[in-house]
Amino acid sequence: MKTRLTLLMLPLALVAVLAAGCGGGGGNGSVPADSVATVGGTPVTKETFQSLMNVAFAKFVAQGQQPPKVGTPTYTQLRDQAVTFLVQEDELQQEGKKLGVTVSQKDVDDRLAQIKKSYGDKKFAAALKSAHITLPEYELYSLRPTLLGEKLESKVTQNVKISQSDAQKYYDQNKSSFTTPKTREVRHILVTSKALANQIEGKLKSGQSFASLAKRYSKDTASAKQGGKLCVAHGGTSGACQQTVPPFDKAAFALKTHATSPPVHSVYGWHIIQALSDVTPSHTQTFKQVQAQIQLNLAQQKKQVAWSNYLAKVKKDYNGKVHYQNGYAPAATTTTALAPTTTG
Repeated sequence: MKTRLTLLMLPLALVAVLAAGCGGGGGNGSVPADSVATVGGTPVTKETFQSLMNVAFAKFVAQGQQPPKVGTPTYTQLRDQAVTFLVQEDELQQEGKKLGVTVSQKDVDDRLAQIKKSYGDKKFAAALKSAHITLPEYELYSLRPTLLGEKLESKVTQNVKISQSDAQKYYDQNKSSFTTPKTREVRHILVTSKALANQIEGKLKSGQSFASLAKRYSKDTASAKQGGKLCVAHGGTSGACQQTVPPFDKAAFALKTHATSPPVHSVYGWHIIQALSDVTPSHTQTFKQVQAQIQLNLAQQKKQVAWSNYLAKVKKDYNGKVHYQNGYAPAATTTTALAPTTTG
């Protein structure tokens, strides 16, 4: 699991990406003078708000720009995003406690160790430095919200299961998607003129190496490095085997094994094709072969729905429970769902 390096470079994105689509408010609740909002009676302090704004300002500093001034449209947008993020993060923290979900320092340290192992300590430290973000800021406004979202989602969706009968039903309704096309290993040489293709054909007939000629002449540089080798699939893709343009496809699958075609014209130029293997026939995977993957995919979909429904419920539950200090109420509530800022 690896944190996107771009996240370190774009701290403003923390507000937009991590904001959970929940909460809402306004109203006439009393907000302490040192706070920008209250969430269910819990204050969100101006100190915390300014700390997050400083993280957002770091983006501008990292790019050699001045942070936006109070009263400008850019500052107002940042302020609204920051307040929204802090309010919604507080909502999720409160809801998490009800479910026994919290983020410990050990959780943060463990995730940080994973990130450093993936990136390397020096590269990670350099990324933080170039983004003008301190490690405590990164932990507070990136890792902790990320981990809270992951742990909450895991808790909310822990009972999601997909039965064998559900998987069987999906398989029966989508059997065509489990059919692999026929495939074949070939190699080819691509050139732009028929005259050159004819010359190469003559060289092949005289016994020169197909692989050497492919490396020397072929305009398909990717396959040329492999002596012209590639795997082709008829009517679709299958693993590393790719669908090709009709003239190439027709010639490739018509050849006898080890035979070489005359020059074949396509939109890309002129090909000389050699069949390296027999054709592997098209076949449909059995339910047993794909059952586990179907259940995994359906469970992921069902979990996404459950998580979205949970966030919608939290949003509804906090209507009227969020109050803003004068001058801090966001113009519009961010609705981006809380999502992990990591990628596998």
